[in-house]
Amino acid sequence: MFISSQDSPATFQGFTLVMPVVAVGNVGQLAVDLIVSTLNMRRVGYFHTDCLIPMAGNNPYASGKADAEELHTPAEVYTAAELKLAVLQIRAPIIQTRSKKFRQQLKSWIKASGFSRTVVLSSSHAYQRDDQQLQGTSLRYLMTPSLLAASADALKELGWREMERIPAFPGVDADAEPRLCIPGGGITKGLYTDGCAEDLPLAVLLLFCSEGDNIPDAFALVNHLNDWLHLLDGQSEEPNSKWKIPTSWSLLFGSGIPPALF
Repeated sequence: MFISSQDSPATFQGFTLVMPVVAVGNVGQLAVDLIVSTLNMRRVGYFHTDCLIPMAGNNPYASGKADAEELHTPAEVYTAAELKLAVLQIRAPIIQTRSKKFRQQLKSWIKASGFSRTVVLSSSHAYQRDDQQLQGTSLRYLMTPSLLAASADALKELGWREMERIPAFPGVDADAEPRLCIPGGGITKGLYTDGCAEDLPLAVLLLFCSEGDNIPDAFALVNHLNDWLHLLDGQSEEPNSKWKIPTSWSLLFGSGIPPALF
């Protein structure tokens, strides 16, 4: 459940919610880091659950010594009130046996909060793509029927590609009905199917990638999101330069190689 860190409870009525899914390359989390850091979003509370691996750490968006030692938790909520934007950042893996429970908790909170739409940022294993998924851009989208009806014109203008359905066993049974498959995507498919079943206005933006240095993937995904939501105004010759890299990214790959090794 959501626990407010303010004296008066935060209100999200009519807000857009952006949240990542713990998936291959942690691309969704990195993209959300860029959003929170660039928009200087304010932490308004945290999502209390026993479904995530417990952890705590220093402020990942610290701007100086004064706020560097703030304690932060696995799932926190940030807002930019002027944009009617809320972000749920998830920093810890889901306990394997509690993924369904976590999805149910998320759905209950989304419904109770009155979000106008929810955008899930995710990723999928590039090496498990179907032949048709190898063509064109590595970015894909999914939308529940309730959101698709309201976003049809925007999608046509953007020219995005919907996530393809593929045969369960390619080349074996030509008559088999294609199905949605998101390998490495964590609870992405579950959230989408839940949203369809319960008529939630929900979209998934995902990117095919591999584990490694996924910073370029995060920039690609957040720029893709910005094309739709227009979080940042103005154009730049270098799109990535619009985004502010958080201080925590200096620790993505650990410290340098100890000179004593040589």
